[in-house]
Amino acid sequence: MIDFRSDTVTRPTPEMLKAMFAAEVGDDVLGDDPTVIALETKAAAMFGMEAALFCASGTMANQIAIKAHTQPGDEVICHKLSHVYYYEGGGIAMNSGASVCLLEGDQGRITAADVAAHINPPADPHRPLTKLVSVENTMNKGGGSIYDFNELKAIGKVCRENGLKYHLDGARLFNALVETNETPTEYGKIFDSISICISKGLGAPVGSVLIGSKEFINRSRRIRKVFGGGMRQAGYLAAACIYALDNNVERLRDDHRKAKQLESLLQSLPYVESVIPVQTNLVFFKLKPEMPTVQFLRTLRENDIHAMALAPQEVRFVTHLDITDEMMVKVEKILKGIVTNR
Repeated sequence: MIDFRSDTVTRPTPEMLKAMFAAEVGDDVLGDDPTVIALETKAAAMFGMEAALFCASGTMANQIAIKAHTQPGDEVICHKLSHVYYYEGGGIAMNSGASVCLLEGDQGRITAADVAAHINPPADPHRPLTKLVSVENTMNKGGGSIYDFNELKAIGKVCRENGLKYHLDGARLFNALVETNETPTEYGKIFDSISICISKGLGAPVGSVLIGSKEFINRSRRIRKVFGGGMRQAGYLAAACIYALDNNVERLRDDHRKAKQLESLLQSLPYVESVIPVQTNLVFFKLKPEMPTVQFLRTLRENDIHAMALAPQEVRFVTHLDITDEMMVKVEKILKGIVTNR
């Protein structure tokens, strides 16, 4: 099967499994799993931040961060299609009791000017207190778009000047980093908290890490407990994450190369209306009306190719470490052979 649904579908490689089976473990809820401690220490050092917390998912890491940064009734500024709002089950409302200010933006990216224009006056009792700005890099619903780092710094300056916390949903941050000249430590200097997902393009089976100050992580650890997120012998999973960080970052470039191949191919197909410019490993494209999405996905499934529709006539392909060059040859042949209803 050729699975383009997400980069979350990857399977551990034999080398990663070997690292998992060899892991030394303890009880992470009791704070003595050495491999979890090693992962958290490694992630914090990588970003030049004080501490980190191993979490079961990117959603959990983001929701913990939001709750740690806000009080019920506060407001969070984010893009209207950001994962923390659009894909986390109403978690901001359910978990934190916070309001949300949703911004527009180019391919899912907001600007410092937009943030500054939407900060509520603290003295106005009629409006919620603006407390947190959350950005996503790369931006999923923006087609894997990458933020300009100078814009991220400008947003951070607005946050500092207004006493706001600044969170990065960095689920696919390493996809951005391999395409730019920035480093993790540069990101650690401008954000109060960062979540990184290691079970997407980096290929671990489970796991995300939340990074920040010691005080923030201590508070986040308590919230993780309340969320039921404490895991016992989690070192087996943490070992996979350590392996991924050590071995699977640079290879993300290969995923991006394949995504660019798909972009070029799709642009040449008569039934494709448009393709969002590809920057990383996400390929969003819109089908023409004469090619119904259901028909298109059914044809793919009949040829053991799986993809996902995210909106009417809009399909997403995601490249990852389990997509081989041989698979790409087959995909090209199948896509070129599909005919429309007219």
